[in-house]
Amino acid sequence: MSTGMIIALIVIAAVVVLVAATLILRARGRHGGPDLKRRFGPEYERTVARHDGDTKAAERELTERVERHGALRERPLQPDERERYAVRWTAVQERFVDAPEEAVAEADRLLAEVAGARGYPDGGRYEEQLAALSVHHADHVEGYRQVHRVARAGASSGASEAGAGTEELRTALVEARALFDDLIDTGRTAGRHRADATVGSGDRSGGTPARSHAWSFTKSHPKES
Repeated sequence: MSTGMIIALIVIAAVVVLVAATLILRARGRHGGPDLKRRFGPEYERTVARHDGDTKAAERELTERVERHGALRERPLQPDERERYAVRWTAVQERFVDAPEEAVAEADRLLAEVAGARGYPDGGRYEEQLAALSVHHADHVEGYRQVHRVARAGASSGASEAGAGTEELRTALVEARALFDDLIDTGRTAGRHRADATVGSGDRSGGTPARSHAWSFTKSHPKES
């Protein structure tokens, strides 16, 4: 094959790649917004707000998240793993009454651990783990974000009056419970994460009532000595 023919083939290949890239970008321009809104729900609006209303910048970020983590397949949990995690979360809730900051910090660590067990990036890479979770659990990832934020604030302040207030801690923990339920409920398929996370609502998914969001922070029973 002559040198001229090789150069011609290279040029043709480059043109084909350029045309394909242009078509892809145009398709994203037409459909990216609606598709991303449907996929990310409230996370879409939060991302736009974080970019000061710059929709294009927000959509670029969300598109990059999908490209990096969209192919991730969650590893199923074994029944004993699910039970062990559920018991630990119950202990977190009970601990909140006497030590809310410590309970929230433990919830933050537990969510990171469960997510890692399901196949998400290690909890030591919080931002990357959060981005991956947002692709597959967009409706509930904000709870993890809240818990992590107030847990870090409490650790850095060293005193409750300087960190988050009890109500803020309670709200963060309640919101985080929705993501925790999604992560240990391996009966759901990916993408089915728009369940009702209202505090006090019953479990309408057919799951175990023990994972209902209705739980109290008040001491309703005396502790045994």
